[in-house]
Parts: sequence; structure tokens; C-alpha cells
Amino acid sequence: MRHQLAKVKNPVLRGFNPDPSICVANGTVYVATSTFEWFPGVQIHASRDLRAWELAARPLNEARLLDMRGVPDSCGVWAPCLSYSDGRFWLCYTRVSRFDGNFKDTPNYLTWAHDIAGPWSDPVFLNASGFDPSLFHDDDGRKWFLNMVWDHRDGHDRFGGIVLQEYDPGLQRLVGRPTTIYRGSGCGGTEGPHLYKRDGWYYLFVAEGGTGYGHAVTVARSRTIGGPYETDPAGFLLTARGAPGHPLQRVGHGSLAELPDGRLFLAFLCSRKGQSPMGRETGLQEIVYRDGWFRTPSGSVLPDETVFEGERAAAESRIHYRFTPGPLAEDFQWLRSPEPGRLFTLAARPGYLRLFGRQSIGALFEQALVARRQTEPVFSAEVVMDYAPDDFQQMAGLVAYYNSRKFHYLYVSHDDVLGRYAGVMVCRADETQAVEFLGERVRLPQGEIRLHLVCDGNRQQFFVAAGTGPWKAVGPALEAATLSDDAGRDVDASFTGTFVGVCAQDLTGRKVPADFRDFVYSEKP
Repeated sequence: MRHQLAKVKNPVLRGFNPDPSICVANGTVYVATSTFEWFPGVQIHASRDLRAWELAARPLNEARLLDMRGVPDSCGVWAPCLSYSDGRFWLCYTRVSRFDGNFKDTPNYLTWAHDIAGPWSDPVFLNASGFDPSLFHDDDGRKWFLNMVWDHRDGHDRFGGIVLQEYDPGLQRLVGRPTTIYRGSGCGGTEGPHLYKRDGWYYLFVAEGGTGYGHAVTVARSRTIGGPYETDPAGFLLTARGAPGHPLQRVGHGSLAELPDGRLFLAFLCSRKGQSPMGRETGLQEIVYRDGWFRTPSGSVLPDETVFEGERAAAESRIHYRFTPGPLAEDFQWLRSPEPGRLFTLAARPGYLRLFGRQSIGALFEQALVARRQTEPVFSAEVVMDYAPDDFQQMAGLVAYYNSRKFHYLYVSHDDVLGRYAGVMVCRADETQAVEFLGERVRLPQGEIRLHLVCDGNRQQFFVAAGTGPWKAVGPALEAATLSDDAGRDVDASFTGTFVGVCAQDLTGRKVPADFRDFVYSEKP
């Protein structure tokens, strides 16, 4: 019997997977995406057929490669570039440590490995003139580094153009002077450079229009690597600007790969229509090379919603995470710190994830919060918690977390009158990071309790249960869109996505632990 392959729809990497960089090595396609303040840094997914994807590596997993303690929200690792040449994977990345004001601090680094799983080399510092680094391997053996330049001066476009400089792998540094090779099509916000060579032309792919709803992929070409570069006279290669009804929005930041069978695919950044808590995700678009330029097969600048036809995949998924000793399940990450042992352990109590109460919810240095991505609008999460706070400054529980200014938190704490209780705390995209305590507090007996979050796409509701007892709602229904790019500082300053997980705080400094087991995440596409 012939089995029809499942339909694949965009986005293919669902739930906070922005700024894709795609490459092919030994018949496998790899896509690297930004992780911002979430540790370990950079997600690399792998596929052999563009249908099934698995997480292959998070390479920036040690302090020697990345330390983000103290970086603001939506800073950290921006727009990595993954390439393969000379039997090595090459990874460029920026560690951004300042967002607001005229200035950005943007050191760019390069690391490499012979295997995607590592080990990765000590990072080489390249420059700090801007972000979105990229490495191009020319067919004459020379290597060229590109990035956008950040211009802090009054009266100047902050996006100061794309610069090119040679990289010497023997010296492990940039050589020669940087040259500005492209200032954009006139759309503004020129960034995200990737360079390719075909039929004697150098093709420069850039993102333009900002990462919001004016986002686009622009292509320019030149006979020489240093330019001048001519912008494609047909306009953008891919964009959804001007098409608010399209199911994929904010389309841009494209990266091109040629498959072993000769087909071309563009990995691109996108988000789903509406206020999407999943943030910016990764889509795929087939591309053809026609008359010296790149086009979609249909000629439209709008991306295809369906990548491959076929039967629809299973409707619902349910993942039961059991916290056994060893490495943390790969779906989970934490915030900023390269020292996870100070935040949590799986070894102290087999079957449990123990979080050590650390800094306050939303802290930028050492926050004990372990979570996984929300990947669909409709989902639920449930966990069992064993926790005995004895002070009002101790809290732990279940959290839906976008960043320090956007979160919904079902917390358990201690009150001198109530004893142990559950309550709901929210931060509704408030720039001051002020929180609200909503609804009545629910008194809890001693022993293990169950915490539950249900989201129907528009509303979230928390529940608590003692032991095997019935669920009791805690707090009011909450607006899910509060935890999206569009809330608060909006899409041009919010770059991550919603995570769902567990956290613990101890503002007394005694690091009172909270133990969690049997975390269950369910969703409907």
C-alpha cells in the first residue's frame, strides 16, 4: 500500500523560532534560529526531507561561549548565521547587551565544529559595529564576513548599510578594511545579510522594512563581491506587507539553500495572523532561479501557506515530561545564565525537577525559571508541585512567560493567616514591570498539589487542586494576547515568544527549593 505523506504547512518551525539561517551538509538540511535571552543559545533544527524536523543542537551551551546575565529583554543572541564549508560548521552570532537609546552594544563572534552536536570551538571575536553577522565562503577559498552597521548619530539612518570584510581563518580575525556594499532598496531597516554566488553573480539577500508588518526579503546582485549591487528591479522577493488578510505576516529575513536534488528553498521569518503569542517563527518557500533573479514559482511575493501537499497530520499532541536524572528534556530552556546548577537540578530527587528559589519573577540576572515554547494557540499545561514556603517572600508555581514585562503566574506562597495559598499575579506589558494580584487567594493544605493552565486561544485560566482532589479556578480569565509581540512595546521591540513552565523565587536569599514532577503539555493545531 502506498502511504501519502503528511501535509506540511507554514510555519514549519512553530513557536518562537525567528531569523532563520539555512544550510545543507552531507544531505541534511539545517536551520539555525535566534534564541535572544533564552539559554542555551541558538536552536539548530535538522531535516532530511523538509517535512520532519528535530532539534539537533543548541551550541552556545557553556559560559565560554555565552553569558547573558543582565541583558535586557529581547537582547542576547540575535540572528545567527550557520554555514558549512571545509568539513566544518561555522556559526556567527551577536550577543546584544543594550536595546534602548541611540546605542547598541553588539559584539559579533564566530565558532565552528566538525559535528553539529559539537564540541564547538572557543569563540573568536570579530567586530562590534552592528548585528546580523554572516559568513560567506567564496569558490576561490576566501571567506567574507558581513553585518549591518548600527549608526547612532542624530540625523542618520540607524540602519547604516551592509558592510563586507575578509576573514582570515589562519589568523582567526578580520583583515583589511570594512566596505559598505549596500545601503538598501529605499525601504529602510536594511539588515540580515546573506551572500550567495550563482552563474558568476554575487547575490545579496537582506531583510528590510523592520521586523514588524512591513518586513520583506530584498535581493541585489553584483558581478564583483565588493559591488556595486543592483537591487532586483521587480521589487521584493517575499513579503506580506500590504496583505493583512494573509495567514502569514511579518514575512522577511530570508536565507537560501540548494538541496542535493537541485531545488532551492528559502527559510524565512514569519508570524501567524493576529496577535500571536508564538512570536516570530520559521517558514519555508520554494524558489526558482529565472532570468538571473530569484522568484517564487507562482511569481507572487506572498509566501505559500502549504509547503507540501498530503494528508493532515494528527490533530492533537500530548507530551508527558518525566524529570529523570540526567539532562533536561530538550524542549526546555531557561533564562540568561550559563550556570544552570545554581538554578535547578534533576539529581536531588529522582523523578523531580528541583528549582532553587532565586531572584524575583522577571529578574535579568539569576531567575529560576524553566519552560518550553508555546507552539499553538490552543494548549494546556499541568504539573505536580511539592513546595513548603514559610515566608511571604517565597513563591513558586506555573507560569506563562513572554518576558519580564509580560507574564501570567499561578504562584504558591505563604501568608501568616492563610498559611500556604495559591494566587494569580500578572504583568500586562507594563514598562515599569509593575504586577497585579488578581482574584481571591485559595488556601491550600500541606502536601503535593497540582497546577493547571488552560488556553483556548483567546483566554487563559489557571486551576489548582490538592492531591487528587477537584480543580478549583484561581483568578479571572486572562487575555492570551497580552503575552504576544504586539502587546506593550509591540512588534518592533518584542522579539521572543511565550514559554510555559515552572519557576521559583526566594527573596529572603535562603534558596528554598520547589520540586516539580509530571509536567504535561497538550495542544491542538
